[in-house]
Amino acid sequence: MPIAYTVVAFTTVTAAALRSTWSPCGWSMLSSITPLTEAGRGHRFGVTAAWFIAGGALGGSALGATGVVGAALMKALGLDASVRTLLAALACLVATGFDSRLLVPELPHHRRQVNEDWLDEFRPWVYSGGFGLQIGCGLATYIMTAAVYLVPTLGALSASSGTAILLGVAFGTARGVAVLAGFANRDPRRLAAFHRRFAAMDEPVRVTVTVSLIAATLALATAPVTPIASAIPVLALVVGFATATALSRAQADRTVILPSAPLSEATKLDLRTNEPTTA
Repeated sequence: MPIAYTVVAFTTVTAAALRSTWSPCGWSMLSSITPLTEAGRGHRFGVTAAWFIAGGALGGSALGATGVVGAALMKALGLDASVRTLLAALACLVATGFDSRLLVPELPHHRRQVNEDWLDEFRPWVYSGGFGLQIGCGLATYIMTAAVYLVPTLGALSASSGTAILLGVAFGTARGVAVLAGFANRDPRRLAAFHRRFAAMDEPVRVTVTVSLIAATLALATAPVTPIASAIPVLALVVGFATATALSRAQADRTVILPSAPLSEATKLDLRTNEPTTA
């Protein structure tokens, strides 16, 4: 596939992983697997996080494997690269419709949460690796953006098994690495402050990913004529996320966070001290 297609595909996968972090499972992981909570269990955060990232990468490879099947089919059909690129643009357009709340069923899809009882029942490599595996495969828990469906779709339309697998692994790894965002949460106050900022970024990130999907659609549709357009979704994602981060700092103090998902014991303790947070 042309380099423009590859750039747009990996940018879209990154956008999918980014938006997926703001799911109930994402909230849960960022309150349940932190330096504070792992120390309370007698474990090291770095080791637990490593298992989570490894699980995410493995789960992503499973998602990528579904794209391998489609890639083999595309190769067998012998469709021209320009045709497959236009089909990818159409897929991105449909995904944009879902993320723009214009199509039904409304997001999020597959509203399934990981089982937090694992935290008390299993060793770190089991619960952390298992959580990472489920989150990394993209389709086993809450689907916050239709861009998740684009991971195997774009892999299939690349007609390359290697590209399909890499897209899946990139998605799963990015989802796993997100757990490191809480590396500084070593006490209840820092954990609460982090979640205030995290909550404030929810809607800005959703809008950023939607704009990125629009840009991806345009970039793929015009790729045969203007390959340089592949830089547009990259720019949209980078600028959008930077803006969301900046806005979150200003909005965090005004954010009220409700306990709408399972909470770790450390987070519950913080709630009892009147410091709002969530999982």
